Amino acid sequence: MIVGMPSEETGTTTSARIRVSQGERVDAGVSATRAWRTRLLVVGIVLCALNLRPAITSLGALLEEVRDGLGMSGSIAGLLTSVPPLCFAVFGVMAPRLARRFGPGAVVCGGMAAITAGLVIRPYAGSTVGFLAASALALMGIAVSNVLMPVIVKRWFPDRVGSMTGLYSMALALGTSVAAALTVPITDALGGRWQSGLAVWAALAAAAVLPWIPFARARGAGSADSCTAFPDSDTASARVEPDGLRITRSRTAWALAVFFGLQATAAYITMGWMAQIFRDAGVPAGTAGVLLAVTMVMGVPLAFVIPRLAARLPHQGPIVIALGVCGLAGYAGLYWAPAGGAWAWAVLLGISNCAFPLALTMVGMRARTGAGVAKLSAFAQSTGYLLSIPGPLLVGVLYQHSGGWGRPLALMAGLMLPQIAVGVLAGRDRIVEDEATR
Repeated sequence: MIVGMPSEETGTTTSARIRVSQGERVDAGVSATRAWRTRLLVVGIVLCALNLRPAITSLGALLEEVRDGLGMSGSIAGLLTSVPPLCFAVFGVMAPRLARRFGPGAVVCGGMAAITAGLVIRPYAGSTVGFLAASALALMGIAVSNVLMPVIVKRWFPDRVGSMTGLYSMALALGTSVAAALTVPITDALGGRWQSGLAVWAALAAAAVLPWIPFARARGAGSADSCTAFPDSDTASARVEPDGLRITRSRTAWALAVFFGLQATAAYITMGWMAQIFRDAGVPAGTAGVLLAVTMVMGVPLAFVIPRLAARLPHQGPIVIALGVCGLAGYAGLYWAPAGGAWAWAVLLGISNCAFPLALTMVGMRARTGAGVAKLSAFAQSTGYLLSIPGPLLVGVLYQHSGGWGRPLALMAGLMLPQIAVGVLAGRDRIVEDEATR
């Protein structure tokens, strides 16, 4: 062998080392990309959740000013308060089909864009019809995002369904509370024009579009790129849509849909009427508003705790019962001593309203696949929101004709009993694919 000349064996070893080094760099690059996209997705989920209620609660804070500005009649204003659950039911059905065609990330990105456009347009529409149409556009974006959030959590965080649902629910509750509390002060700071107070929330929605753009583009980027960057991505999962999954054949799906509808009924009644109950009992208007804010703020910490606890239990029935008992105690307190124990009743009803994050968690736990979660989420939310539409209206009718809160509170308490019953059924350790597949 000539001194200084590498042997064939040495050259082979060196080449192998180079290939190993290159492979390690590729793996490190893929891991770094995956970590970056995971963090970006978490930011996107939080920003999305923050935008799922301000379009509703900001309007509630300025409803009187909007009515005066657009010349709305009382009946039209009443219709406006029923539009959100109606839009959630109608547009939510479309979400799984849109997700199969474009990918969940693209649909959520489009949903955030629709919210932005609707919130920008509606204050300056100049007519009641235009205001309602723009509101419907924003609510359409909210509806599809409502349905697809459990799907995205199940698909990309299958081992963290409870914690991620808790984070999403906590952000949703925070957005609800902040919009309700800050819309009037922001309106005053911007010159007192209700148009500015409503339009300002479009900025938050616009910010939520940005983190979803990479996930929307990944759908059309080809499976190699999206699967390498983020396994089990939109493109990859679109091929595993189970044929023959008839969700209406599942008893668990029906129980979850009714549970979702009854908890939504209780939440909309609380948001719409609880402050008036306190005011009729002699509580000052400002204090009544703070009590309502306390009820909504309770959902911020509990919405993070309850899904994590629920994900660790094989049966979520005990949590359903505990939340229902808090609701019954709150309604009883509003009947017997609405002013004397006002703070306690506000806290109890705030705890009871955390049935919403529990329902979202059960959606993720009751289906085995991402496609199953999509169908279950769409069915449970669309059917549930349809069931919730008459509740707040019926409470108003009973209050108007009876002249007091006895009958409305009896109705609220009466609805809590079937909510507990169907919640226990929905909380059983069942999988809808096993019940609904041909």
